[in-house]
Amino acid sequence: MAIIGHKEEFSEDAARLTQIAQADPIPWYKKPNLRFCYLILVPCGLGVEWTSGFDSSMMNSLQGVEAWVEYFDNPTSARLGLLNAMYSLGALMAIPFIPSISALLGRRRTIIFGSLIMVLGAGLQAGSLNADMFLASRWTLGFGIPFAIVNASSLLGELGYEKERHFLTSLFNASWFVGAIAAAGTTYGTFQMTSTWSWRIPSLLQLVPSAFQLGFMWWCPESPRWLVSKDRGDEALAILQRFHAEGPDGDEYVRTEFAQIQSTLATERELAARFVWMDVFRDAPMRRRFLLACVVGFFTQWSGNGLLSIYMKKILNLVGITDPLTVQKVILSNTCWGLINAVPIALIAPRFRRRVMFLTCTIGTAAVYTVWTVASARYAMDETAAAAGIAVLVFIYLYSPFYNLGWNALTYTYMVEIFPFQQRAQGIAVEQMTVRFAVFFNTYVNPIALDAIGWKYYIVYCVWILVEIATVYLLFPETKGRSLEELSFMFEDKAVRDRVDHQVGKVLGSELAEVGEPRGNTATRRADSAEVS
Repeated sequence: MAIIGHKEEFSEDAARLTQIAQADPIPWYKKPNLRFCYLILVPCGLGVEWTSGFDSSMMNSLQGVEAWVEYFDNPTSARLGLLNAMYSLGALMAIPFIPSISALLGRRRTIIFGSLIMVLGAGLQAGSLNADMFLASRWTLGFGIPFAIVNASSLLGELGYEKERHFLTSLFNASWFVGAIAAAGTTYGTFQMTSTWSWRIPSLLQLVPSAFQLGFMWWCPESPRWLVSKDRGDEALAILQRFHAEGPDGDEYVRTEFAQIQSTLATERELAARFVWMDVFRDAPMRRRFLLACVVGFFTQWSGNGLLSIYMKKILNLVGITDPLTVQKVILSNTCWGLINAVPIALIAPRFRRRVMFLTCTIGTAAVYTVWTVASARYAMDETAAAAGIAVLVFIYLYSPFYNLGWNALTYTYMVEIFPFQQRAQGIAVEQMTVRFAVFFNTYVNPIALDAIGWKYYIVYCVWILVEIATVYLLFPETKGRSLEELSFMFEDKAVRDRVDHQVGKVLGSELAEVGEPRGNTATRRADSAEVS
């Protein structure tokens, strides 16, 4: 429970869905339809983060590629920051359009839309003839990525069976490391080439993750919640029956889930503002949700990880590690280590309370950064102190599991949980907006600050992470153990939850009345129930 703000409350009547899912003894891999759904979500949903990971790791590694450095006139400080920050600038330009396009096209087609833009950007990047063309390609790639991220993370949560839903959304960010390893490995293999293909090959391969979405999306189901929002309830029910009805109480689960979706979306439509972005300021509960989205987005990028993901070379140079081959090895090994610990953490962290995991994450990263800063200072005072450089390397590797406990494993799980369907795309878009603002600042300012004051810049992060600890403790609500529909109105008045529960009861009662009724009356009865909701 958050310390500041209205205490989150839940309807006990809506808990039946979670109870059925938790009592289901059949694992997902023994359910053929659900197994297919999860497997197709690997390239279509998790694969979106491969692109994001590939980009960050590639730009980190290219700084150690002599041919890239020479081709773009040895970019340093401000110029280097701009080459990296342009990706975030493109993403920021896309944010205002995401909710409307998502509502119009649905989850699947919006992911395809974003993937097509990124394929174009990767082609421009590989064929860049000068710095301006490279900057334009970075902007194009950045413009496409948030369309895919917002809708892929939402689709994972909206298609997942309640028992595994939070694992799917937690694995989303862990997938970042798959793309990052591919980029680090590719660049490690090409960085000794003397031609421009040493950086053009990795640049071109950035289109591969998007090609997975374009190739496999045709077999991926649409979000049932989006279909219900477009009055295509029969299609939504068919998807729920196919993928969520394979447990011992599958029929009851699907009937309850469908009724809750119908009733929750009907109430959301009544409360929604006419202009899509006015929901940000609509009332106190919604303002709190969007404040949390801003905070989470900013903290995921301002916890010191930006230095490691983009400017590892400069960090290593500060402790005497300057050999290009050694730098590439450290980048590749640290990225592999990130994947090794991120996947099990993504499967473990959702089993615990969200607040506990976020607090463990922030306290752990604060401790790591403090020791890392002390070791860097020791080396700066005595460059013969090799042990200090080794200590920095050790704590670089220790940083990853602490960061992954919260900001990697639970970011999209938390975003999907705190926002109702109608505002979910807006909420994750706002989270992405603050992510991109933070990344833009980091990528532009970090190299300038590291060149100007060296290890002393780490002190800024040491102090800032203390602010994060206090913010998590005071503001973050607990969401573990609840279905998406249960969480939809956790900040609203009890009257709103009671109204939804009443509507759910009406829908379920109407469906039960169909039992034994002549087949010809079923469609009429179902249409009436939809109107009631």
